[in-house]
Amino acid sequence: MRRLGAGFLVVLAALAAAAVWAWRSYEAPGPLAAPTVAVIAKSAHLRAIAGALTTAGIIRHPWVFALGAIVSGEAGRLKAGEYEFAAAISPDAAARLIASGRVVQHRFTLPEGLTSAEAAALINAAPALDGTLDQPPPEGSLLPDTYFYVLGTKRAELVARMQRALDRTLAKAWWHRAPGLPYANPHEALVLASIVEKETAIPDERARIAGVYADRLRIGMRLQADPTVIYALTDRGRTLLSHPLDHADLAIESPYNTYLEKGLPPTPIDNPGLASIEAVLAPDDNGELYFVADGTGRHSFAKTLEEQNRHVAELRRQHGAE
Repeated sequence: MRRLGAGFLVVLAALAAAAVWAWRSYEAPGPLAAPTVAVIAKSAHLRAIAGALTTAGIIRHPWVFALGAIVSGEAGRLKAGEYEFAAAISPDAAARLIASGRVVQHRFTLPEGLTSAEAAALINAAPALDGTLDQPPPEGSLLPDTYFYVLGTKRAELVARMQRALDRTLAKAWWHRAPGLPYANPHEALVLASIVEKETAIPDERARIAGVYADRLRIGMRLQADPTVIYALTDRGRTLLSHPLDHADLAIESPYNTYLEKGLPPTPIDNPGLASIEAVLAPDDNGELYFVADGTGRHSFAKTLEEQNRHVAELRRQHGAE
């Protein structure tokens, strides 16, 4: 009996030592040399999760992770998703990270002024999204901004978020619009904002260019906006214009040719940003009807055609043209 009791004590001591070693291993730094990302699959059970972490080099002993997660109470809270594990992360910290649900957030930025065809190409190329956009969304329906998403988010869902953001932004800006604007509804303001977006990227010029176009609309003067002609020539942004816009291009028959058609085009010609939307809803009222690029990235503005012609002549002299 004494030998049996002694043997039991030896076994008990060995189990205790093993438990202490296992718990210390559970809390000790792991083998990961550099931060890494791993995916915990949906419906993965504890053993599968431990195996995936071991295969990824995040932990050494899958049974230590599994046992530690059970003892600590984390086992029942582990969540599927994509996680970034820090270098030398312990099994304990790995379990707590997976239980927290703090998955990797991917970033997608939609720049201002892209056509919906260009935006769709970027979205289809973005990593970690699911599904494919077979057709571009309606022109002007996306709000340029930075959006965050998780692994497996549907591309159509990301587009829907961009569209809801545009709807909210446009509605708010329309509510705070200046009085007496020559736009019948928010859609018309969005159309003009898309033209302003293409005309300038200089912040202090947006409201001024918007003012030129607003005054032209008021008096029934054609907008004569080059970006609308380019939109028509490039199949609504699906192709590239192979040459600088010339006089012959201005004769293209299209509802987007604002050299021939009065008023606004039927739709936006790109996806304008908030700054351009706000510019057309609070345009400068300087009485200016003309502007021309001055060769520095900015524009020269004029109230009369005579003044505009002087600006054009000066620009030609600067560039050595006849």
